[in-house]
Amino acid sequence: MVALAALAIAPQSAAASSCANANADPGSTSLSVIRKATFCLLNEQRGAHGVRSLRESGRLDLASSRHSKDMVRNHYFAHGDFVGRIRAAGYLSGAGSWFVGENIAWGSGSYGTPAGIVRIWMDSPPHRHNILSSGFRQIGIGIARGTPRAGLSDGATYTTDFGTRG
Repeated sequence: MVALAALAIAPQSAAASSCANANADPGSTSLSVIRKATFCLLNEQRGAHGVRSLRESGRLDLASSRHSKDMVRNHYFAHGDFVGRIRAAGYLSGAGSWFVGENIAWGSGSYGTPAGIVRIWMDSPPHRHNILSSGFRQIGIGIARGTPRAGLSDGATYTTDFGTRG
């Protein structure tokens, strides 16, 4: 099962990737390893489309992680006030200007692996736009074990917060 902002899409076969653990199960693999694989896959997509790599931001990681955990804990699937969450994590402090965006997804089985989630995002025009936007320079990745759907705990919930500060 997979959910992506109320859009369910079956993953296509994975293209070859040089990212370690791209198909790792988030239920039995360290979330740090899953986060690194997701980060690698997103930057691999950017590189394949001529867009420079993103840098990871600890403050965006915090905002993303809090959101994924909250969606699982409280059984909902929505962006909500992502700008407020990013602000609360301190990412916007002292910035004269800023540009932020967010992708969320959840899935189980092969849909919940880093490769499955990135493939689903790339098949969705608004999510693909965030991933490939040259306006974004940094990313935070938050992954929580479990799903926002009550009664379905086998899976993972992902949030990526994108940003640029000026």
